[in-house]
Amino acid sequence: MKRVDLIKTIEGFGCVLVRYGGKHDWYRNPVTGFSQPVPRHREIKEGLARHIIKMLSNPGSESSGSASPEDSSP
Repeated sequence: MKRVDLIKTIEGFGCVLVRYGGKHDWYRNPVTGFSQPVPRHREIKEGLARHIIKMLSNPGSESSGSASPEDSSP
């Protein structure tokens, strides 16, 4: 995944840049309080990108694959 796309995704959750590290930028989600480093590479491996998105996403912002009864309409 391109770093630019990952940054757009996590900023869409409301995450803000907290600080610049040596080789990583630290982003924090003010809603959940979680912080996560994001490496400064053009390409970020898919597994790492998924982990960062999972940690910084807001609860209920991503579908978990199971629909609740309110979501299904006959």
